[in-house]
Amino acid sequence: MNDPILQLDREQARKLSELGDHLRQLRQHNQLSLEQVAERTMIPVRILAAIEAGNVAQLPEPVYIQGFIRRFADAIGLNGAEFASAFPTETLQETPTTSWRGTVQAQLRPLHLYLLYMVLVIGAVSGLSYLLSRSTPQMVGLTDNAQTVQPSSHTLSPTVSRASNTSTNQAQLGPFLPAASPTIQPSTNPLVAQKPVRIGLTVTAQSWIRVEVDGKTEFEGVLPEGTQRTWMANKQLTLRAGNAGGVMISFNDGTARRLGEPGAVEEVTFDTRTQANWTLGTVDSANLTASNSNPDSDDL
Repeated sequence: MNDPILQLDREQARKLSELGDHLRQLRQHNQLSLEQVAERTMIPVRILAAIEAGNVAQLPEPVYIQGFIRRFADAIGLNGAEFASAFPTETLQETPTTSWRGTVQAQLRPLHLYLLYMVLVIGAVSGLSYLLSRSTPQMVGLTDNAQTVQPSSHTLSPTVSRASNTSTNQAQLGPFLPAASPTIQPSTNPLVAQKPVRIGLTVTAQSWIRVEVDGKTEFEGVLPEGTQRTWMANKQLTLRAGNAGGVMISFNDGTARRLGEPGAVEEVTFDTRTQANWTLGTVDSANLTASNSNPDSDDL
């Protein structure tokens, strides 16, 4: 029994050879060189040559190959979208069974940690208040007349006698009188503020992704469909995608938007001044830079 994955690879190689040969013949008929086509499409010459030769080994993922074929065909006068649709991009991969610990939903995010810390602080304050209230001594069975006044040969006025009794009672019961309960001030929550630039990413179709946080490459690689990731930066965050149509991004927990067209390579930069433009939907302003250039040989 043949391996379906191997069959798909052979079908892609066969179809690429047919499409590449047709592109080569039409390019030569139009008297165009590979260098001229590369200037029009912004695709490296080595990629164009590999497409014409049907050399799958020198090309990236099938979804990128289809995008290159579309732009190649448009540059020499064909209907690129219709022509490129003949190249199969599907992949046959078994979905690995993962436990709940491996899912994105099970990953603790900073917000979860902050909420847990708040619950612990509130619980500690409540417990301390309860212990202090339980430790206050209770006065049971104490009366104002704790002593019997012995008769005296001197006659005291009622006012003087009452004051004397009050002073005596306070002096004797002083150590047992309840002390003033201390006032417990609610403690402030020392939560670390989130960084000012937060980008949420959802992959709806497999795409190559590179993320630079404050000038440093934080991630680079291919993310499969269904992946959800979040990155944060202090000043600036730049995201570059090889299949912009399969990438949804949200800025500072705002509305998620598609980065670009399927198969297109897009790059977008966010910083602390992007909030107003993102809210208004002007994502192509000076503070949010996008480019349609393709990845160079290192990116592919």
